[in-house]
This record gives sequence, C-alpha cells and structure tokens, in this order.
Amino acid sequence: MEIKGKTAVITGAASGIGLAAARELVKHGIEAMALVDLAPGVEDLAKELNATAGREIAQAFRGNTTEEDFRAHVFASMRERHGAVNICVPAAGITRDALAVKLNKEKGKAHIYPLENFKLVVDVNLIAPVYWALELVSQMAEQRFEKGLGRWTPDEGVQGVVVFIGSVSSRGNKGQISYSATKVGLEGAASTLMTEAIFYGIRCAVVHPGFTDTPMVRALGEEYIKKHILPSTQIGRLIRPEEIADAICFLIRNSAVSGQLWADAGWHPMPT
Repeated sequence: MEIKGKTAVITGAASGIGLAAARELVKHGIEAMALVDLAPGVEDLAKELNATAGREIAQAFRGNTTEEDFRAHVFASMRERHGAVNICVPAAGITRDALAVKLNKEKGKAHIYPLENFKLVVDVNLIAPVYWALELVSQMAEQRFEKGLGRWTPDEGVQGVVVFIGSVSSRGNKGQISYSATKVGLEGAASTLMTEAIFYGIRCAVVHPGFTDTPMVRALGEEYIKKHILPSTQIGRLIRPEEIADAICFLIRNSAVSGQLWADAGWHPMPT
C-alpha cells in the first residue's frame, strides 16, 4: 500500500521508534497523521513535521493510550477531518524489568514479580496496541458499509495496514517476564487479526526490533549496554530508531510481506 495520501495514527510518538516512524512517514508523503503520547514532546514533533511539510499534516494528542475514551476521541477526530484511518503504528510501550522470582539468600525468602507490574505492562504493551488496531479496522468496516461495499477484493488494493512493535525479547530474555509475554502476545494478535481484517482489505504485521537507541534502552545504563547487549549484537552497536522506522514503512508499502519482520541486527541472548 502506498503511504502517499494516507492517514495514520502513531502512539508513543514523542520519542524513540514512534518519533522516527512519524518522521519517516512524512518522507513518504503521508497526508495526515495523529501523533499520540503522554509527553509534551509530541506537540513539538507536530510543529516540526508541519514545518517540514509546509502545511498542517500532523495533529498532537496527549493522553494515556490505555484509556478507551481517549482512543475513541483520537480516531473520531481523524475520521471527521480526513476519513477513515489507513495506517496504525501503536508504538507506545513500557518496561518493568525484574526477575520472575528472586531469592533473598539472607532470609531464605523468595520474592515473586509484582502482579501489579505485570498487569500494567500487559495493559500498555498488549491490550492497548490491539485496541488501537481494532479502532482502525472498525472505521474501515463502517466506511465500506457506508459505501455499499462488502468483502474486499484484490483489485481494490490494500486499504489499511497495522504494524505492531514486537521485540527480540519475545524469544525470552532474562528479567523481562512481563515485557516478553506481551511481545509474544502481539504475534498471536496480529496473526488472528490478519485473518479477520483482510475481509476489509487490512493487513497486519509485527516488526521485532533488536536493542534500539531509545530512552527505554538507554535507561538500562551504559555499563549494562556495553556488557550485556553490544557483545551479542553482530553490528556492535544499538540499532538506530530510523532503521526500525524504515522497516515499518517497508511493511506498510510491500503488500507481499506478511507476518513478522525481525530487525534484530543479529542479536542473540548471551548464555547465563
């Protein structure tokens, strides 16, 4: 599906992969874009992209991606101004890393990973992205009904694309039981939604980035990155967000590619 002339929604747009994806979509001629994030930086990004394009193509929405009313507001606003959304990249995500079970050797007491942390990560990283994607499918279904269209046919061309942000951690990564679980969950959600959403001409895919130079990864600390990440990465550096953004646009534009794309820079976990 060509990006030029389409409408997109990106969550987590104030930094990292979401920000890079927004900039890359502008290069490909996106017509309109909703930039979603809790951070105020999303408003600065909208101004930057509008200046780059020489017209208003980006609109900032500040809010919590897990809130249903906020999600509905974003999609309703975009539909009112630009028609049904064609592209959704739900890139907002968090980590709450810790061992699943950690034994206090002095007291002989085992500490289990906090349930509230697991639920929070699932809400943000799995449930929210899936429901942002479902909003796109819902809009497209309603638009086709309004036009008297039934099952999509290939001669129409792809009508919409959802790209979920997975992770190499979906293979399993020490200290990331909740994060890894959500990224595996996105694989199942994408596979299931693809079988349903293609009825309306919508493709779904997952890009699995390796360790990328984002605030989330930098928060691990330079020492940890040098000791535990870079030695396991074939290119010997963190992946640039722009490289993942390029992969996202590839998934959008190339309709022959489905399922999962591993943009992992050859990363494999080191033996413990």
